[in-house]
Amino acid sequence: MIRVQEDDFDVGAELDRLTEEARGCGAVSCFVGLVRDFSGGETVSAMTLEHYPGMTERQLGKIEAEARERWPLDAVLIVHRHGRLEPGDRIVLVATASAHRRAAIDACSFLIDWLKTRAPFWKLEETPEGDRWVDADPGDTEAEERWAAREGKRGHG
Repeated sequence: MIRVQEDDFDVGAELDRLTEEARGCGAVSCFVGLVRDFSGGETVSAMTLEHYPGMTERQLGKIEAEARERWPLDAVLIVHRHGRLEPGDRIVLVATASAHRRAAIDACSFLIDWLKTRAPFWKLEETPEGDRWVDADPGDTEAEERWAAREGKRGHG
């Protein structure tokens, strides 16, 4: 399931729905991303996430499909917020369910890494020095390249 929304989400309720969908799973792995109050050594008072409705959901669907090709997943959940968020606010929830813990953990890691580099979101940080667009992080690009190199190697637990 994929949702792009302005509203906050309840992590516990979302995981309850995921495990209800994947009743026979043996493992659930999740990642919750939060807005930090710093970036590049500067204070951040807020971040605004922009996206193109429709295009964003289609791209997230492609990323989910890739994860399902690589690992035997019983369920996948991606909830990504947009709009103005303040430090401590939840941005993203990625959760995966599988019969095997390694598949759930690896798929969750893959999804968040690919969301960082392939999902069409643009981030504008508010700092004391003024607003600035967030550039791609070299570490995120390196993570994407590691997953791309493993493309032919499917993990099953």
